[in-house]
Amino acid sequence: MSNSKLRAFLTVARHGSFSAGARALGLSQPTITTQVQALERQHNLELFHRRGRRAELSAVGRQLLPIAQQLVALETEAEGLLRDSGTLMRGQLRLGAVGPFHVIEMVDAYARAYPQIELSIRVGNSASVLADLENYVTDVGVLAGLHHDPAFHAILYARHPVIVFAHRDHPLARRDSVRLEALQGQRMLQREQGSTTRLAFEKALAEHEVTPRMLMEIGSREALREAVVRGIGLGVVSEAEYVPGEDIRAIRIEGDPVHTETYLYCLSERRTSQLVETFLACADQARLRR
Repeated sequence: MSNSKLRAFLTVARHGSFSAGARALGLSQPTITTQVQALERQHNLELFHRRGRRAELSAVGRQLLPIAQQLVALETEAEGLLRDSGTLMRGQLRLGAVGPFHVIEMVDAYARAYPQIELSIRVGNSASVLADLENYVTDVGVLAGLHHDPAFHAILYARHPVIVFAHRDHPLARRDSVRLEALQGQRMLQREQGSTTRLAFEKALAEHEVTPRMLMEIGSREALREAVVRGIGLGVVSEAEYVPGEDIRAIRIEGDPVHTETYLYCLSERRTSQLVETFLACADQARLRR
């Protein structure tokens, strides 16, 4: 049984369809379908029930799933042990992150200390970054917020206040800071559901009984900034993520009642991996220099 077939099976099971599984692995859908079908034909059974675009695990598929996870994890662990052994004169460190903030300064510190190590960064949302860690796709994750899970080892890297930013002609743009209550009834834009900044901001609004006029939900920092530049409404962002511009002004919230946190994550079982340990050490040095 080839490991590529097992990985194809696992990915389709995790994503619930052949097309989504193919995208996750960076393969074409026919390729991943062929791999799974070959595994099914080899043993004369069905691992999935095809229901339109969805792929649901069969009874045998559900039984195979934990075994396949263990086999692939053991293979990856063996590869990691061999890769991490030695003097770090060559190798690859794979990072996952929800955005470029902080991770670039960490990468810069690590590249200076270990120039022979090849570095790569996969950007995604929090769920995909944690899934990549869990499935040994990446070695270290950089995430906003703390996720309580014993499978992961987490280290606080930075804490930043959340600020408001406005078009330069907005009445609040003439002020360096405002009380949270000043946002009552203001036209505001918000990030997508699940955004760490949005969750922290909504919690503070509820605690202070402040109700802005939320105009729309915007799914990226870049699009949110463009909407504020056009004067559509006020935006909210972590201070670390704020990008200044001629047409916008940053406004601090008095007392900094809202903040976000950046954490470094790795699998608990890989905490002592040489690659992981050296990266965490370099990230700590980068944090102290900030």
